[in-house]
Amino acid sequence: MNILQINSSARSQGSESTRWANALSARLLQQYPHATLELRDLAQDPHPILDEAALQAIFTPPAQRSPEQAARVALDDALIAQVQRADVLVLGSPMYNFGITVQLKSWFDAIARAGVTFRYGENGPQGLLSGKKVYVALARGGMHKGLPLDIQTSHIQTFLAFLGMSDVQFIYAEGLNMGPDAAQRAQQQAAEEVAAALV
Repeated sequence: MNILQINSSARSQGSESTRWANALSARLLQQYPHATLELRDLAQDPHPILDEAALQAIFTPPAQRSPEQAARVALDDALIAQVQRADVLVLGSPMYNFGITVQLKSWFDAIARAGVTFRYGENGPQGLLSGKKVYVALARGGMHKGLPLDIQTSHIQTFLAFLGMSDVQFIYAEGLNMGPDAAQRAQQQAAEEVAAALV
């Protein structure tokens, strides 16, 4: 089993989403001792945003790309290859201003490539990354689960399903900024959800 962990917090240290993503990966390695873990921390190793130059590089035929364009596409190719190798993905995703971080959005933009990770057919889009299990550790300062403002969860779920990854389980640590008691309850709840997720 190949496990790919993606930490998408802007923080290299002290991130609650990273804490629970680490806990999920540790439990997986406990249950599957022969598994391998590949870790990408987008705070320590940020991926460039999808800008005009990147789009031009992607849509230029490979044989016609400049060295700079080839190098830019190669950065995305490396992330795509990581996902393709993985049997299980573990994503750490804090909520920033009701949504995902720019770090995670840049990763999403990099791995979504027509003809490689999805394609359009007569019946609409088809994801090409099926057969993978995904765990997502969500960290929020407030309480959002199941409420209309929880666009973070729907964004992640919609995007992953578009690429064929529909077996997704969310772990919630909520209320982390609502005082010590709420934070303690959030961490206890997240610990219980991590334990239950891997039974």
